[in-house]
Amino acid sequence: MSRALPKYNKRRVGFIGGAAAVALTGAVIAGTALAGESSGDGGAANARTLAGPGTVSCPDVAPELPAIPASAQAEVERTLADLDKQIAEADKRLVDTVGQGGPNFVQNAILGPLEDKRFAAINRIATAIGRTAERPSGLDSLAACTLTK
Repeated sequence: MSRALPKYNKRRVGFIGGAAAVALTGAVIAGTALAGESSGDGGAANARTLAGPGTVSCPDVAPELPAIPASAQAEVERTLADLDKQIAEADKRLVDTVGQGGPNFVQNAILGPLEDKRFAAINRIATAIGRTAERPSGLDSLAACTLTK
């Protein structure tokens, strides 16, 4: 017995998929148009954009770490390098998305996710150290980053 969709169901799936694609394209175009609208603040937002997006500034984790056991050294160094990559990626994303989104775009799309990634990486560092020595505490406060102009 065949489990293929009857012809009318195939057409319905194709039609719905096509309609969804058209709707999505319209939403993207509308979002692009909205992103270019004036904010009504006398050009202050445009002045900030023209001055540059700024850079991401995060606390340095390495100086806050206790003595790192030799067995955890490689993992900690690799994770510290990942933290640096995360900051570089966030800086690149700032440049690539200038003028996009609303007033909380940078916080919601760049700084918030970066904080989550840093929190996980810092937790991996603490876990690596904690396997053979006392797990460091208070490192979670180093996850949050800010935007500097």
